[in-house]
Amino acid sequence: MNWFYFSSPSTFFGLAGRLAPIFFALAAVLAAVGLYVGFFVAPTDATQGESYRIIFLHVPAAWMSMFLYFILACYGTMSLVFNSRLAAMMARSIAPTGALFTFIALWSGAFWGRPTWGTYWVWDARLTSELVLLFLYFGYIALANAFDDPRRGDRASALLAIIGIVNLPIIYFSVYWWNTLHQGSSVKLTGTTMHVTMFTGMILMAFACWMYAIGASLTRCRTLILEREGRTRWVRALQKSA
Repeated sequence: MNWFYFSSPSTFFGLAGRLAPIFFALAAVLAAVGLYVGFFVAPTDATQGESYRIIFLHVPAAWMSMFLYFILACYGTMSLVFNSRLAAMMARSIAPTGALFTFIALWSGAFWGRPTWGTYWVWDARLTSELVLLFLYFGYIALANAFDDPRRGDRASALLAIIGIVNLPIIYFSVYWWNTLHQGSSVKLTGTTMHVTMFTGMILMAFACWMYAIGASLTRCRTLILEREGRTRWVRALQKSA
């Protein structure tokens, strides 16, 4: 099997078109089940009451905000090392969705913080580093589109993404390195301290966010391919057939 077959924009375009609807459908099903489990099956928290249920949106969004930035940086590295056009386009395609999940994590965290901390925002180490992540996404998007030559934008934004990856361990370990209001992780590689139903609902929502991110990135990448490859023969033939 030729693993590099789909590294060409022309072949990847068709594959992305077939896969994107599948991932969107999976996201819808997983989100429906996850929200049902989280809001109707999971028990009320003994300490926080019903307000804890925002965890089913907040935590998956926070996970995806960091995970997508890591994948973005990996694609950026591939675009620099291998001079891959498709890798650069995939990095650009991931950035808006990553920024969206980062905003959702901050927004939902603010509404969770009000009943638990008594305020929507504090300059807590984890909150501040997550805000920095949002600025990194915005900076990446702005820098990628700041050049008339898209390839120059790809290289500049890839360097920013690689440098910014240092913020990810700061976000994760901030609750251990500093004395913060934000609670530590309830889910670790060694297990979880959460009720099994709560954990199930949160994991289902995390997978729903993941499936949505893949579908959105593939759809956005197809648009970028058409924009950049518009002068190629295969795109012209595709436009004529449409």
